Amino acid sequence: MAKLTSSRYAQVLLLLAVVAVLPLLFPSSFYLRVAALVWISALAAIGLNILVGYAGQVSLGQAGFLGIGAYAVAVGPAHLGLHPLVAMVAGAALAGVIAYIVGKPILRLRGYYLAIATLGFGLLVALVLTSEGAWTGGPDGMSVARPVLFGWRISGAETWYWISGLFMVAGAFLALNLLDSPGGRSLRALHDSEVAAMSLGVDVATKKLAAFVLAAVYAAVAGSLLALMNGFITPDAAGFLHSIEIITMVVIGGMGSVLGCVVGAAFLVMLPQTLTFLHDYEHAVLGLLIMVFMVLLPRGSVPSIAARLRRAAA
Repeated sequence: MAKLTSSRYAQVLLLLAVVAVLPLLFPSSFYLRVAALVWISALAAIGLNILVGYAGQVSLGQAGFLGIGAYAVAVGPAHLGLHPLVAMVAGAALAGVIAYIVGKPILRLRGYYLAIATLGFGLLVALVLTSEGAWTGGPDGMSVARPVLFGWRISGAETWYWISGLFMVAGAFLALNLLDSPGGRSLRALHDSEVAAMSLGVDVATKKLAAFVLAAVYAAVAGSLLALMNGFITPDAAGFLHSIEIITMVVIGGMGSVLGCVVGAAFLVMLPQTLTFLHDYEHAVLGLLIMVFMVLLPRGSVPSIAARLRRAAA
């Protein structure tokens, strides 16, 4: 485990192996759909990890960018006549542009002020999606056209399992390569100390903005995949609680750990499925489990377990 988490190629191979093997263990398509939700959530978490785990910046509005990507593949075909896949690319580009425009002023803030600013952005996106009923269907949401590629209609739990899994692995590969690049090392220096990074010649403002834009693009792609798979989308996708879920995935898995993002996503997506028998107490038990989890593994699951394995092997 310790060696797997130290090599980016080993981590990518591990993720590929997991994606390839899981369908052999699932008894029905329901599990494929749940796994697809895990991969999509993990993709959004990996993007946020670049901002939070690598660059050390806080964001509580990540679901806003996810909502932009989700509604791009709904509004684009319905109102603009775009192919869903073209709308997906346009949604990612739009999220990146908005992140660039919004990020320039708010990334000058730090700590709680930055968290509140990003929270405000997420709430604003959700409000716009809810109020612009003529375009978005309002609070009731709107249907999403199924994409057709070379005469093949992309639908079904198994199809979206493989699509979302490959997108997640590709996103993980890009994030891991970024970590080992000069830009990634600059982000890590920024995470430790902005003043020290600046003294070493790192353009702090540019690096923070780049991480913010990249995280937004990841979230938008994840949102597009979610909308296309479900065939329907509501403003809840851009809601505050969804932003909290995404950042919780990063924290539970381990900030700075790509594998941890996948583990955190699996935890938060699958655990509610196992707590349905508790009915009214489901959210309370989920919150309690998360608290216990963080007390026992404060660095996150993957880094904490890896560190214990290294100590045991020493």
